[in-house]
Amino acid sequence: MAPLIAEYDRHMDEMTEQLQRHQVKKTTKIIRHTNCSYLTKLYKYASVEKQLHSLPMASGMKGSTLEEDSVIKNLQEQVQLSEQSCLYGHTQNNHHFLKTVTEQSTTMEELHSQLRQAKAELRTATAKVDEMTKLLQNVQGQMQRREEDIAEAQGREDAAERQLQQLQAALKGLMLEIIKAIKVGELQACCTTLEEEKYEALSKVRESVQVAEEAALQKDQALLREKQKTEELEKTKEAIKQLIQDAAVRSRKEVENVRKQCNVQIHRMAEELSALQLECADKESQIERSLRERKAVEEELEKVYKEGRAEPEFRKIDALYQKCLNAERLKEDLSLTLQSTQNNLKKMELNYNEELSRCQEELRRLQSCLAAAQDNCVGVSDERLQLQQDNLQLRREMDELRKASLLVQKKAKQQMEHENSQKEQGLDAWVRELEESSRSSSADLTRLLTAQQKSTQRWKEEAKNLVQAFETKITGQNQQKHRSHELETQLETDHGTISEYERQLAEYEEKTSRLPRRLTQAEQRAATASQQLSMLASQRRKTAMASPDSL
Repeated sequence: MAPLIAEYDRHMDEMTEQLQRHQVKKTTKIIRHTNCSYLTKLYKYASVEKQLHSLPMASGMKGSTLEEDSVIKNLQEQVQLSEQSCLYGHTQNNHHFLKTVTEQSTTMEELHSQLRQAKAELRTATAKVDEMTKLLQNVQGQMQRREEDIAEAQGREDAAERQLQQLQAALKGLMLEIIKAIKVGELQACCTTLEEEKYEALSKVRESVQVAEEAALQKDQALLREKQKTEELEKTKEAIKQLIQDAAVRSRKEVENVRKQCNVQIHRMAEELSALQLECADKESQIERSLRERKAVEEELEKVYKEGRAEPEFRKIDALYQKCLNAERLKEDLSLTLQSTQNNLKKMELNYNEELSRCQEELRRLQSCLAAAQDNCVGVSDERLQLQQDNLQLRREMDELRKASLLVQKKAKQQMEHENSQKEQGLDAWVRELEESSRSSSADLTRLLTAQQKSTQRWKEEAKNLVQAFETKITGQNQQKHRSHELETQLETDHGTISEYERQLAEYEEKTSRLPRRLTQAEQRAATASQQLSMLASQRRKTAMASPDSL
């Protein structure tokens, strides 16, 4: 049970780590997306507000219509409303995200606590089962010993009954013929003693043979276990080697692929950056050239006004004014293109940073996989050493059992020889004391029978009590087993809740994916507002152009 529990713990830890990594990735993606969208939106709103504030207000535009002011106010209100809606949506998303994260953390803590409790209960249950098995073995050993004692007592009772019968026959013979009865009694006593000695010797020989057979069986079982364990060790070695090779090849391939992808992406992004830098340089040169032209035109206009010609050349003035307008338009277009290129550069840098972080995470994951494979190899080597130590321990126990069986056989032989010599010596004395003990033997035998019956009854009662206690312990173990089954079902339900939380995370991702749509809609509104502003500016320029003509 211990390796299974360890495997289950390791699997659960890996699953929790994977879930935590997944949650961290999701949260980082959502935060990056929301921050990027929010920053771009604010940047666009700021550009629109700058355009609104930077509209040229000529001196001759005091009589502008109320409609244009109302349009500008409406545009400003739309911009403010879009800003407020964006901020409100962002705050709501943050609150919802924090709420879901707290709920998931609390549920994970509860699941961890339940899992720890289940592990502790399972360990206690296994310990109790081991204790109960040990108690059961002890009880069985005691029962066998008591059964053996009961069998020996029954053999003694039979021998005592036979001795009583023989004594009664001898007493009757003594009353009839004392001499003949003594001889017959001696012969019968010798026969009975020889039979008893023979029976005891045979029983001891049988016991020694049984002990030797049990030792041989245990030896065979130990050898079979050794073979099985060696085969299992070889299989595990081969499997571990294959796993290590596969993991190394897979990790190398993944690392090479990731490196290639990163290098290709870095090269592409560097090329794009260089192209964008060149474009920026071109645009800046164009802006500088347009500024120079504008300064030249302004200088020419100043010269014309200073000279104070009598007949102004309106055509040249119009051409110069047109050049100024064209230069301003070109300047605005170039500034817009410059801003777009800067935004593209920022996006490229963000994508580059994200790719770098993703590659680093992949490398860390591969390193963790390699470390886990190395840990597994170390664990297998430890198990192999443990199995070798167990084999050595079993061999030592087999040698000790052999020595013990030989010692038991030697002791049994010596004891039998010594008992035979003692019995031969005491046979003569026992024949002499037979007459004296015949009277007291009947009373002693009856007393022994009663004591034996009492002891057998007491042993039976103790055996019943032990059986009842064992049954109660078995019922308690069954209840603990049922409790562990309930805990397993509870774990399955917890896994279901985890899958439900994952589904909720997917729904939250869908909601976050809807945010870019809203942002695009707001951008479209801002674009329409900028178009309207450009139209108003063009109208004002036309009116400004018309005013000098009228003058």
